[in-house]
Amino acid sequence: MQQPSALEVRNVTKQFPGVVANDHISFTLLPGEIHAFLGENGAGKSTLMNILYGLIAPDEGAIFINGRQVTIHNPADAIRQGLGMVHQEYALVDTLTAAENIMLGTEIARNGVIAEREANRRMAELSRSYGLIVPVDVLVQDLPVGVQQRVEILKALYHNAKILILDEPTAVLTPQEAEDLFRVMRELAGQGRSIIFISHKLKEVLSIADRITVLRRGAVVGTVLPAAASERSLATMMVGRSVELEVTKTPAKPGSVVLEVRDLVVEDDRGQVIVDHLDLDVCAGEVLGIAGVQGNGQTELVEAINGLRPIESGTIRLQGQPLQADPRAITEGGVAYIPDDRKGTGLVLGYPIADNLVLSNYYVPPFAHGIVLDEGQITSHAEQLVKQFDIRTPSIWTHAGSLSGGNQQKVIVAREFSRPIKLLVAAQPTRGIDVGSIEFIHRSIIAQRDQGVAVLLVSAELDEILSLADRIAVMFHGRIVATLPAAQANREQIGLLMAGVAHADVENGH
Repeated sequence: MQQPSALEVRNVTKQFPGVVANDHISFTLLPGEIHAFLGENGAGKSTLMNILYGLIAPDEGAIFINGRQVTIHNPADAIRQGLGMVHQEYALVDTLTAAENIMLGTEIARNGVIAEREANRRMAELSRSYGLIVPVDVLVQDLPVGVQQRVEILKALYHNAKILILDEPTAVLTPQEAEDLFRVMRELAGQGRSIIFISHKLKEVLSIADRITVLRRGAVVGTVLPAAASERSLATMMVGRSVELEVTKTPAKPGSVVLEVRDLVVEDDRGQVIVDHLDLDVCAGEVLGIAGVQGNGQTELVEAINGLRPIESGTIRLQGQPLQADPRAITEGGVAYIPDDRKGTGLVLGYPIADNLVLSNYYVPPFAHGIVLDEGQITSHAEQLVKQFDIRTPSIWTHAGSLSGGNQQKVIVAREFSRPIKLLVAAQPTRGIDVGSIEFIHRSIIAQRDQGVAVLLVSAELDEILSLADRIAVMFHGRIVATLPAAQANREQIGLLMAGVAHADVENGH
């Protein structure tokens, strides 16, 4: 008799006002299988996974676990049914230890007292079984991001998850940490656990998945075996057209230094030094890529350059002149900024697209005359940029918050590139967006470089750094630990530097 599927989804449908998020989606997840899901932003992946985990109720359709139909009203139901989910944004309490986070909500108690010894024994057993080494007595806020992810996985296993949903699990990991995660995933699958793996990294999906399901516009386009697929074919399935995955660019022709940072010290929100006596230069007509695991001071560096965070000491100069600690003066000085949080700091979500497109210069001609806005100029400007930057929207008066992530990012890029600039600071410019939008934004960045703009690119995506950068600076614990020409760099070398291995040791092969 054939073994039932670990999970079967039949004709799941979910509609929101004006949008069919999931359109009669059906798939199976086999015991011990790693099943990957790909799709553009807005393709329906998150809605589907939230339905499985009980965060959203479907309008129609059925879910079966081990051949038995189940109804999942909330995450507690999902956990009872053996489902565990590791979200892209980890759901951990920073001020608790790893052990306290793992057993949170399912504490073993004896006479009203938590039986820590028994809980620690169970954690140690799970840790050994799957190679998930976690210092359980350390506060989560003091753990590296890769170890925090292990805590999340261990937490799901501690709750007896037989089916794991991993949402973009490698987004903030070094290549070495990602390989370690893949080892754990294979170990879990080998012992009968089933895994749903959501990613936008095509190479990863092809290397780890047993089957790949592609969603587009809320529907299943197809399910393929990795052996019968390629990055190009998967990208075409996702977008519905041919996509150029390789960044085409001519060699850089660097000019004079545009951005000069010397001995910079910046503190984080807790008052601790996060940028530690950092030096860097960016020249006109080049892309300097900063590689590093998130949390090593990149965000604070970018905020300091853009006047959004005070500096403790050191200097920042733009074309030899000290940069004022004033965002408006910095913008007027020719600095463009693509922030890493498009919803929080890149856009005013409740404003129309047309207004978001002039946030940097709404108060100067031709968009304003004194205190009076020129609505005609703002309208024509928006219509031109929506067409030029292929922003998919029913109207320029649509609120930015209703756009997909890729189109929100295009609004920011269009706004920043539609005025004369000397320096572009691009922080995570393609985070969480689809391959079609990534292709467009990469081309736009290289076009700026070729027009003589100095580009400082900060990205947790190593492939993005290797594709776009002319020089690569690796940031670790607030310092630049190595800078090297992109033509001489490789993934393993950069990954080791990102993990804190000394440059000399990397060069010597240690």
